[in-house]
Amino acid sequence: MNRHFSRMILMLAVLILIPCLGYAATPKETVETGVNKVLKTLGDPAFKAKPRDVKIEEVGNIIGAVFDFTELSKRTLGREWKKLNADQKQEFVGLFRQLLQGVYADRLLAYTDQKVVFDKEKTLKKGRAEVQSYIVLSDGKKVPIFYRLTDKTGQWKVYDLIIEGVSLVKNYRTQFREIIAKDSPEKLLEILRDKVG
Repeated sequence: MNRHFSRMILMLAVLILIPCLGYAATPKETVETGVNKVLKTLGDPAFKAKPRDVKIEEVGNIIGAVFDFTELSKRTLGREWKKLNADQKQEFVGLFRQLLQGVYADRLLAYTDQKVVFDKEKTLKKGRAEVQSYIVLSDGKKVPIFYRLTDKTGQWKVYDLIIEGVSLVKNYRTQFREIIAKDSPEKLLEILRDKVG
C-alpha cells in the first residue's frame, strides 16, 4: 500500500516537473516560432512607422534568439578562425552578427506583406538539420529561404541561411579568408567596422 502510494506521488511529481523543464522544440518549430514572431512585428503599424535602423535592431533582437552567431562565425572563417585572438574573435562575432542581421532583416522587410510557408524539415547528419521555407509572392512565385540548424547546446540554433540557393556562410567565407590571407585579422575587423558603422 505504502509502495503504491509512493509510486503515485513520484509520478505526480514528475508530471508537475515536466512543464518546468521546458519542451525541446524541433528545428522546424524553432524556425517557425522565430520567423512568425518577426512577421508579427513587421505587420505591426507602430513598427512600420519606425526608422529603418530601429526596425533592423528590433528584428535583430528576435532573430538573435534563434541564430548561433558564434557557430556561424567559426564556420565562415574556417581554419582562419584560429588566427584571431580571443578579443578579435569576440569582436568579429559581434560585428558579423550586426552585418547578418541587417542582411536578413532587409530581405524580410522587402517582403512585409507576403506569406511565408514552412515546408520540409530534414536531417543533414546527427545533430544537424535543415528547415525549408518559402516566401510566396503576390504573383505566386516562391522565394526559398532554407535554415540550417545545429543542437550543440541542447537547443536548435541556426548556423547558416540559404537564400535563393546562396549560403550566407559560403558567400562571406571566400571574401573574409582572402582578406585575412592577404592582410590580417585586424584588417578584416576594420572592414567590418566600416560596413556596420
